[in-house]
Amino acid sequence: MQKLSALLITLNEIDNIEACLASISFADEIIVVDSYSTDGTWEFLKAKPNIKALQHTFANYTDQKSFALSQANFNWVLFIDADEIITPPLQEEIIQVLKKPEFDAYYIYRKFIMNGVVLNYSGFQTDKHLRLFDKQKGDFIPNKLVHERIVTTGTSAILKNKLEHHFFKSKEDYVRRIQSYGKLRGKELYTKGLRPTPFHHYIKPAFKFFHKFIIRFGFLDGKRGYVIARINARGVAERYKEINRLNKK
Repeated sequence: MQKLSALLITLNEIDNIEACLASISFADEIIVVDSYSTDGTWEFLKAKPNIKALQHTFANYTDQKSFALSQANFNWVLFIDADEIITPPLQEEIIQVLKKPEFDAYYIYRKFIMNGVVLNYSGFQTDKHLRLFDKQKGDFIPNKLVHERIVTTGTSAILKNKLEHHFFKSKEDYVRRIQSYGKLRGKELYTKGLRPTPFHHYIKPAFKFFHKFIIRFGFLDGKRGYVIARINARGVAERYKEINRLNKK
């Protein structure tokens, strides 16, 4: 059976970290890279003798997760976010895969849970990411500041079971995170030479809302779908505001 390194990055995740770590306790090693948390997350991690906890200054998501990947002692790695949980069925499926891997990488679907309620639409129904892979044949795409993505040079498949993504602590927290993603995306676009027009400032955010709420059936998630669509539209607007701020500098 292949040995497994479970990897995650953290920043002020004291409300999520215990459940997350419990769900990956089957891994042969757990490595957590913390961005100097101030809410007790770091102290919690340091008190866990079976976890390798490191602190590393956050530059962007690709840089932080690439650093975590470099710390793994085993070829097979599982990436998880602190607000995610590997369910028992998914855990068992991963264990079976590692007994005799038929592919070099595996995508995992996510079940989005908002304040205890599963969202079945809003674009989340097809959300999957490459999370379990042989690091000899996979790595992060460079120069992506946000929405980091792993690519593999080998073969890949999709696992049957989903992980749980408890992505919504509060409206204020979700707005903060989406706007943070927007700013990082804005920096990416700025370095590529994009200069926003009224189309970017008005049409793009409006279309994001329309896409989430109508095209991706967010209206079937009711009020929750409406909130998600609105906040994501604000995130799109934030990227172009960030470019304007950078231009003024």
